[in-house]
Amino acid sequence: MEQPHEIAAEAPRVWDRPVVVVPVLACLSLVGGQLPSFSTSANLYTIGTGGVLVWLGLSHRVPRRPAPERLRSGAIWWVLPVVVFGVFEGATFVMAAGDDFPTFSRLADPLLEDSLVRSAAWFAWLAAFWGLVRR
Repeated sequence: MEQPHEIAAEAPRVWDRPVVVVPVLACLSLVGGQLPSFSTSANLYTIGTGGVLVWLGLSHRVPRRPAPERLRSGAIWWVLPVVVFGVFEGATFVMAAGDDFPTFSRLADPLLEDSLVRSAAWFAWLAAFWGLVRR
């Protein structure tokens, strides 16, 4: 009798190891960090890399890690900073506060002008997205 695809154990692929994935993500990050912010090439590169990661996540080509059965009681404290960040970012954007109360995105712009910092931000984005693909 055949097992459903979700239950069947999959053999690990050679390319699905940190020794391979981390350098690939680093190379992608270095390329993305060299592109000027909000340029057509940067937008196409972002859509392309994000699209490939979405496709990998939806195609079941990457072995899944088991999701936790239940969150621990302390997990709610991780949601609080995210909610506060979202409320402040949204309120300052909607009110168009300008320079008096700049959004966090506007405050990060001077840091992201450096290509090395932008590459590090790209790496963080890709690593987080890769973690979501694996779930």
